[in-house]
Amino acid sequence: MAKYEKILLKNMEQPGYTGSLKEYEQTGGYQAFRKVCEGMAPSDIIETVKLSGLRGRGGAGFPTGVKWSFIPKDHPGPKYLCCNADESEPGTFKDRQLMERDPHQVLEGMAITCYTIGAETAYIYIRGEFWLGAKVLDQAIAEAKKAGYLGSNVLGTGKTINIFVHRGAGAYICGEETALLESLEGKRGKPRFKPPFPATHGLYQKPTVVNNVETLANIPHILNKGAAWFAAIGAPPKGTGTRIFCLSGHIKRPGNYEVPMGVTFREMIYEIGGGMRSDKPLKAFIPGGASAPFLTPEHLDVKMDFESLAMAGSMLGSGGITVMEEGTSMVWAALRLMEFFYHESCGKCTPCREGSSWLVQTLQRISRREGRMSDLDLLLDLCKSIEGRTVCAFGEAEVSPIVSTMRHWRSEYEELIREAEAAHPVKQEIPVLSQI
Repeated sequence: MAKYEKILLKNMEQPGYTGSLKEYEQTGGYQAFRKVCEGMAPSDIIETVKLSGLRGRGGAGFPTGVKWSFIPKDHPGPKYLCCNADESEPGTFKDRQLMERDPHQVLEGMAITCYTIGAETAYIYIRGEFWLGAKVLDQAIAEAKKAGYLGSNVLGTGKTINIFVHRGAGAYICGEETALLESLEGKRGKPRFKPPFPATHGLYQKPTVVNNVETLANIPHILNKGAAWFAAIGAPPKGTGTRIFCLSGHIKRPGNYEVPMGVTFREMIYEIGGGMRSDKPLKAFIPGGASAPFLTPEHLDVKMDFESLAMAGSMLGSGGITVMEEGTSMVWAALRLMEFFYHESCGKCTPCREGSSWLVQTLQRISRREGRMSDLDLLLDLCKSIEGRTVCAFGEAEVSPIVSTMRHWRSEYEELIREAEAAHPVKQEIPVLSQI
């Protein structure tokens, strides 16, 4: 693939780089924030981010500048910024590296965002297991305060910007922005009904922006080099910039890789990742974290951007690419992911709370070679009863592994069931939902 310049991982590739304030400043760190504090109008910052084409890197891919513009400009009370660092999607580990290895890059992006939307207080909601990341961020915040980048009267502007690290309790659902806000307020992490949206009724019912770690880390670079520079990278106009993809599974070179948006999965898996670990043929891959539908070798030339993946029947999601070689049981893969989603369901919505348990039990029965052919209709019927009937997108996420593996590898389910029927020919059929 063609040569390109990294943006977010560039600093940490320097020998001996530790992410300290002094080292970050030597790479040009906080220059963008200084430029902002010298009198750049918030409306101009928002317009710059809009023109850059930056879209959220947490999963939804919503245009960042547009999200900022929803914050009421005449609101008399406090406004908040929340950095979503609750990286809990299986197969995703990019935000962790950004926080642990180059924390000031994230903090500068947050400081600029606070200045832009008029927020004096920001929170980094970090996954509870990321104890090292929380420690590194606390140290970086202390450094930034001492240097005048955070605290009261930042860089002599008279403005106050404070950032606090809040450790979550290890709940996957808190990656959903409204569940994150509920948890920050000291309540159980369960999603809220929308509308109203966080832009007007967010943290403590005040205007709030929730952005992903990688999204915020891009902001200083966009302001330093301009919207046109960022918009020219990747797959413009709707897939601009670079993206950090997390490559794992049956791959020779797993890890985080920053590439321009729009490279193909063939380039990622075979050129960057080195191909299959045991040189077996590729069987399947998940393109964007556990909630993204599975794809097949036929999709290797699909471009890694939002629109191309949507047309292929999946999504870019969190950027977690999990590769599976020939010999992998797709029923097993669906079951393992379904067990995760069942464990992480917050229980607020009946279809998800009850349906996830039923899905796991049915998949376990098929895996034990105790299933019947009617179980396949039962699985799909259950998925239809969950999809679109939950407060948040968790319902769509949990049925995705089942629906996509049934679409591409239904024969594997049928083979396990034929073995079960041969061993237990008189076992009574289990009715589908429509027959109950």
